[in-house]
Amino acid sequence: MMALIILAHPNFDRSFANKTIVEELKKSGLDLEIRNIHGLYPDYKINAKAEQAALLRHQTIVFQYPFYWYSMPAILKHWFDVVFEYQFAYGSKGDKLKNKNFVPSFTVGSSESSYTALGFQHFRVYEFCKQLEQTAYHTQMNYIDPIYFYGTSLAAGYTEIDIKRNAKQHAQKLITRLTELKINYRNGL
Repeated sequence: MMALIILAHPNFDRSFANKTIVEELKKSGLDLEIRNIHGLYPDYKINAKAEQAALLRHQTIVFQYPFYWYSMPAILKHWFDVVFEYQFAYGSKGDKLKNKNFVPSFTVGSSESSYTALGFQHFRVYEFCKQLEQTAYHTQMNYIDPIYFYGTSLAAGYTEIDIKRNAKQHAQKLITRLTELKINYRNGL
């Protein structure tokens, strides 16, 4: 299969942005496996072997989630802790993820202007992604720059229509990136 989507949204059924992105991915015709880890493991008892097997089936791994408290939802952090085991993802024999693509794809509730040095959040979004980048490097994966968009919170004044429209644009960027990665892989790049 072409790509694995690790979907980590604790309220996926009520999501406008992430739900729209996943719907667009499903309609794209790309060869995808989508694993909704919150749906699979509502008790947080993650099956490491099943998740590792899914990782081994794919060249590209997309981590799709809402940006929570400057990071990822708790279940995704727990997923990394359980699945990226010593001697699987890292260590002297831990090369199972080597040369696979690591693609963060997430939605941000606040506005872009709030994620500036002088903005409300004081940092740019990419500065909060360093742990993702290091995780990819530590596991010998190819870190692909994150795909994300701002303005997904109804509480911040964004409308459902705007959120869904922007989510569709986000999905198209992700589809384009996945297609490029597939072509590069086939061409040995």
